[in-house]
Amino acid sequence: MSAAVTPPQAKPFGLQLPEYPWEAMAPYRATAALHPDGVVDLSIGTPVDPTPTLIQGALQAASDAHGYPTTHGTTALRQAVVDWFARRRNVPGLDPNDVLPTVGSKELVAWLPLLLGLGAGDVVVRPTVAYPTYDMGAEFAGATAVAADSLDELDAGTRARVRLVWVNSPGNPTGIVRGVESLRELVGQARAVGAVVASDECYGELGWGAWDPENGGEPVPSVLDPRVSGGSNDGLLAVYSLSKQSNVAGYRAAFAAGDAAIIANLVNSRKHAGMIVPRPVQEAMRVALGDDSHVSAQKALYRNRRAKLVPALESFGLAIHHSEAGLYLWCTAGEDTWTTIGRLAELGIVAGPGVFYGAAGNGFVRVALTGTDERIDAAVRRLKG
Repeated sequence: MSAAVTPPQAKPFGLQLPEYPWEAMAPYRATAALHPDGVVDLSIGTPVDPTPTLIQGALQAASDAHGYPTTHGTTALRQAVVDWFARRRNVPGLDPNDVLPTVGSKELVAWLPLLLGLGAGDVVVRPTVAYPTYDMGAEFAGATAVAADSLDELDAGTRARVRLVWVNSPGNPTGIVRGVESLRELVGQARAVGAVVASDECYGELGWGAWDPENGGEPVPSVLDPRVSGGSNDGLLAVYSLSKQSNVAGYRAAFAAGDAAIIANLVNSRKHAGMIVPRPVQEAMRVALGDDSHVSAQKALYRNRRAKLVPALESFGLAIHHSEAGLYLWCTAGEDTWTTIGRLAELGIVAGPGVFYGAAGNGFVRVALTGTDERIDAAVRRLKG
């Protein structure tokens, strides 16, 4: 009689990732929900205004999409991206072949280290205060994420292992804008160690004050700007999303552009994986990129909401740091993050905890501009008491 075979200990299926941080907001949302005038949710930067009708029309007109779309995107879409870069971002002469549509920008942020072939021993640098998906992308690839705003902050051993440097300008959550000189210096540092620079620029059209061209400021620079790149896109990727500027977060409409060899490799990898932007969305993107008027109109709404929220938050005792661009106000009352989150929740206002964006975010909260005019006005009344 044969001996009984003991099966090996089963390994749990699934990646063992940390819990999605926003789950920790549940009790504060519950408190805010008790406010008699309803919740003002300024925690997540999801657009609340209608998608412009010309974009909706383009999506509908392309809805007879019976064939498979192309991973690389239509020629017309890629040309629209090239024209937009030249017209809006001071990036002339971009080759349409060096453009890739993506299913929103978050998936590219999450999968880029893996698609670049990074793994154990490789280092991914991300901003000190940053969107958490940069760290998750490194984890998916088995690489190591390191927080730094300059490679000069790293020791020699770590610096030698850097393969990817994320820059986020305008920054989420801080609203920091890196000027031409700052970007050029970072590009030089990365090139010196053979690393790729991926620049997450999805708030690039939403500069305020000195970065607001409609009010006499200058445009937020792109990593592909010749003043930054030195006229070569080698080792550089710009990542962009239309979610914010065109109110199409639900379309998952974004793109990357830059280094010809990297884009070609990403196209090939994504063909194998079936990571394709639907054909109607590609057409909606093409139309959206060709129209600047709806972007200006949407920005005017955010400019007005920002002008109301800034003094109201300050009257509540919050100091606003950075916030030169983007859809957020980065604030602190000089106390623990959760204390401020709790005080705001008592007013029926939900904000984003700064601790979600790294240890350097402790003590801060992120307040989004993405409320309707009616809800922004309600928040202002409550904050001013």
